[in-house]
Amino acid sequence: MKKFSIVKRLSAICIGLLLVVGTLFMSAAPASAETFTVKMGSSSGQLIFEPKVLNIKAGDTVKWVNNKAYPHNVIVEGQADLSHKKLLQKPSQEVESTFNEAGEYSYYCSPHRGAGMVGKIVVSG
Repeated sequence: MKKFSIVKRLSAICIGLLLVVGTLFMSAAPASAETFTVKMGSSSGQLIFEPKVLNIKAGDTVKWVNNKAYPHNVIVEGQADLSHKKLLQKPSQEVESTFNEAGEYSYYCSPHRGAGMVGKIVVSG
């Protein structure tokens, strides 16, 4: 009888520990990625990205929205997978890219680069 009682107690202790540890893992909220919006062209019609510099975290998404003085596109220097070469022709059209690696990413609108339509995404780890 004593053997059975000890095994029963040890089993109850193990189950209790598993429940406590499991609860700790479940209650820890994972960091959730965010989506940030960048206007393509200012509301007053300037050929700029607003904001010009955006600070985000790895895993976050940037959504560029056609605002004024279109057509626009987004070319991320040296990053074809993050670029959107096709020109957005209509108001409120949008494109998105998710930045998974830390670093600085310079980008521009190809038709308006000479007019100063450039921006930067700074991704922290």
